[in-house]
Amino acid sequence: MTVAASIDRDAIRQTEALIRPHIRRTPVLRCDLADFGGAPCAVALKLECHQHSGSFKARGALAALIGHPVPQAGVVAASGGNHGAAVAWAAGRLGHPATIFVPEVVSPAKARRIESYGAHLVVGGARYADALAASEAFAAETGARPIHAFDQAETLLGQGTLGLEIAQDAPEAETLLVAVGGGGLIGGIAAWFAGERRVVAVEPETAPTLHAALAAGQPVDAPAGGIAADSLAPRQVGRIMFPIARALVAESLLVTDDEIRRAQAALWETARVVAEPGGAAAFAAILSGRYRPRAGETVCVLICGANTDAVRIDLD
Repeated sequence: MTVAASIDRDAIRQTEALIRPHIRRTPVLRCDLADFGGAPCAVALKLECHQHSGSFKARGALAALIGHPVPQAGVVAASGGNHGAAVAWAAGRLGHPATIFVPEVVSPAKARRIESYGAHLVVGGARYADALAASEAFAAETGARPIHAFDQAETLLGQGTLGLEIAQDAPEAETLLVAVGGGGLIGGIAAWFAGERRVVAVEPETAPTLHAALAAGQPVDAPAGGIAADSLAPRQVGRIMFPIARALVAESLLVTDDEIRRAQAALWETARVVAEPGGAAAFAAILSGRYRPRAGETVCVLICGANTDAVRIDLD
């Protein structure tokens, strides 16, 4: 059996039971796209931006830690920010030291969050791939247990628990719009639904990792820039999730940085939902018309992260 074949509904259900005592069951906000200035369409917003550590990544981090041996050196991860915050949070919750390598493009909000959980933060190069290489060298030198951001079975299983929640809490949704970086999130969700609902990938035009891989028939290097570079811009999509995506992702869409900014603004102004650029990418697809729902179709949009300085409260 391949690793991808082991990412299935039974395994996701077992993982959900394992991590359930530690994670939040995040809410679903039902609204109409007309509220945001679009054509009438029932939209269910899955607010995973309210998860511990500010994103869905807490699920995969816990799945990779609970029940697995952790050496004295603790755990190490490379991250654009959200995975690092999640690993730092999960490690702290379970009593393990964590070292997090981030690229220079990490947002200050995410860097502060990682440090707030007690992890050791290291800037490891210009882009995510550089931070990953630095984290791998650290693991080899110290014996720390590496927790990959997206290309690890436990990570996909943890993210797949979101599919389970959506199936239970938004059963009316026919199509899911999911942002893609390395692909752990969409891989886990697609594995849960196994073709029973349409799962649509959304990526920035400036970081089309899955889009490029599907066109090439395999993971390939893609541009890694733009407004969401700290969360949706690895060099390649994950190799474990790729066969899942090729078989089960119905469509791959690209959105511009300006469309992502408009989606962020609309979520805040209309629904008072705070989303970072990567977290708003899926909503950008439907707000901009890149995804056009069928008449009467109900769409679930995953708002997957909120680690941003877009809203600041001055306590001084």
